[in-house]
Amino acid sequence: MKKLALVALMIGGLAFGQTKKVVASDVHWWGYKIAKSQASSHDGTVNVKSGNIVVKDNKVVGGTFVLDMTTISATDVKDPETKAKLDGHLKNGDFFEVEKFPTAEFTITAVKPNSGKLWNSTITGNLTVKGKTNAISFPAKVGVSKGVASIVTDKFSFDRQKFDVAYKSSMADVLVKDDIDMKVKVTAK
Repeated sequence: MKKLALVALMIGGLAFGQTKKVVASDVHWWGYKIAKSQASSHDGTVNVKSGNIVVKDNKVVGGTFVLDMTTISATDVKDPETKAKLDGHLKNGDFFEVEKFPTAEFTITAVKPNSGKLWNSTITGNLTVKGKTNAISFPAKVGVSKGVASIVTDKFSFDRQKFDVAYKSSMADVLVKDDIDMKVKVTAK
């Protein structure tokens, strides 16, 4: 009976794809004040807590990534006191409320080829931040080589207001742009 269950599991894996665990990642973000420019921005990182990429017929067909929002950090601020204040600001109720929402999640729903030479695919999926889920799409270089799956995105934007990431002050959302930009690199085997 155990052998039969194992055979069924193996056949199911072949039909639906192989799940590969994320072994390396780099998630970089940019937030903007007043104007969407380098002079009016902060940028930083957030860690991937866990994730997987689903591969079928040597192509990426799905995946899920959990971001550890408690690790969100500004990397452009060098003064330790200013950095601690900004990191705390990002983590508190003004923005990501990490005590209440310690993770965010992205689940791939489609990977479509496109004609771009560098960005060979468009990835669509559901992003969940602060308990709110919205679909987003972005260009990416997607590939599978020697059993290793990789996704490298171009810089893409999402509207923080759709996820209730809103600065709780009367004028703050006028001064802080709604777009958050991200670049993501993940490797799974």
